[in-house]
Amino acid sequence: MNKLTVISVACASVLSACSLIPTYERPAAPIATQWPTAAAATARSEKQSTSPLWNKGWEEFYTDITVQQLIHTALANNRDLRVSVLNIEQARAQLGLRRADQFPAVNATLSGSRVPNSSGGITSSYTGGLTFTAYELDFFGRVASLKEQALAQYLATSEATKTVQISLMASVAQSWLSLLADEDLLRTSRQTLATREESLKLTELKRSHGAASDLEWRLAQSLLESARVTLAQQLQKRAQDENALTLLLGQSLPEAARNQLAQGQLDSQQFPNLPAGLPSDLLTYRPDIRQAEQSLLASNANIGAARAAFFPRITLTAGAGSASSELSGLFKSGSWGWTMAPSLVLPIFNAGANQANLDIAQATRDIAVAQYEKTIQSAFREVADALAGQDTLAQQLQSSEALLKAESERTRLTKLRFDNGAASQLDWLDAQRSLFTTQQSLVQTRLAYLQNQVTLFKSLGGANPELSIEPGKAP
Repeated sequence: MNKLTVISVACASVLSACSLIPTYERPAAPIATQWPTAAAATARSEKQSTSPLWNKGWEEFYTDITVQQLIHTALANNRDLRVSVLNIEQARAQLGLRRADQFPAVNATLSGSRVPNSSGGITSSYTGGLTFTAYELDFFGRVASLKEQALAQYLATSEATKTVQISLMASVAQSWLSLLADEDLLRTSRQTLATREESLKLTELKRSHGAASDLEWRLAQSLLESARVTLAQQLQKRAQDENALTLLLGQSLPEAARNQLAQGQLDSQQFPNLPAGLPSDLLTYRPDIRQAEQSLLASNANIGAARAAFFPRITLTAGAGSASSELSGLFKSGSWGWTMAPSLVLPIFNAGANQANLDIAQATRDIAVAQYEKTIQSAFREVADALAGQDTLAQQLQSSEALLKAESERTRLTKLRFDNGAASQLDWLDAQRSLFTTQQSLVQTRLAYLQNQVTLFKSLGGANPELSIEPGKAP
């Protein structure tokens, strides 16, 4: 009898170790090993600082104190991030349910009854004990597969929250840069508006004395109204950008940040340079790619559960306790007893439902593979676009700065010529218009360059411990 028991336990142990989950193999990344701009980026990096690289977190990239404070505020108050964190709690609870399924449910019972009998008396009955309710012996790994699926889904939810967090930090930084650009543009527009008001007054005075034509007067009017339209548009955009940042922060813009905004300038912002020649497999550290892989693992585990449905399900209900006709007789010698009721369900015919469920699980896994590959390809494109932007926007910024110097000098010389009668009113007004356009273009180009640096940092996984950066400044 003992030998039979040992054999039964051994068989149960072997069967319970069975897993019908397919062996997981990570799909090959359908991307190149280097970025399209790697050669140009490497050549440029050789001319940059040769100081050693080191690993940095997001506070080492977003070095501006105001930006750091705004990011901390957003991380504490943003509602999208809060929902994402609560999704983790929900997934953790679901994982707890699946883990609980691997263990028997033990319940204590105590009951009593008093029933009239045929002799006119009362028959009393009392029972008490412990019960194991419908515990599934997981011989074919169905419950274990569902637990693995829940674990992968929990990890995927956790990675999704990291993605939201990284995107939130980048959005806050970019929104702050937009506000700084708005302030620069407003200062330029107000200065230009004041200059054009003076120009119109001067032109009207000269026209009243016959020294300026109607065409020059109308042009001065046109430039003044154009400056007013531009100022109104920029005030609207300034308000919209602040509203967008307020939504990200989950509260109004702090007073300290508002004071800094009035004093700050966009050209005072800078970010550390990211090293060139980064391998494309760095993308595997992006949380959205890790999320896609965990979703793939969950789909893979679900196949194991679907396969196990083809095999018998064995459940066990058992109990042990005491029964007596008197309450005082419970748990005394001779009142003890036990029951065991194993149940086996063998699928014979279900009109192909099990096969359909398996087909669904396999198709879901194939979809997850395609989504994983698409996520990698999308991430590769994001980084490649940001790298391309870093090259071209840096060149545009340098050219825009040189153009502003040239236009400023041209405006100064034209003003001198106009004051000495060597240049016409039209020449002077045209120089003002060109300078204003160049000033606006420079601010917008600098904003695009700085925001692209943030995008590149975010695309590489933002605050990735494997990502090294080196000190540098905007050109």
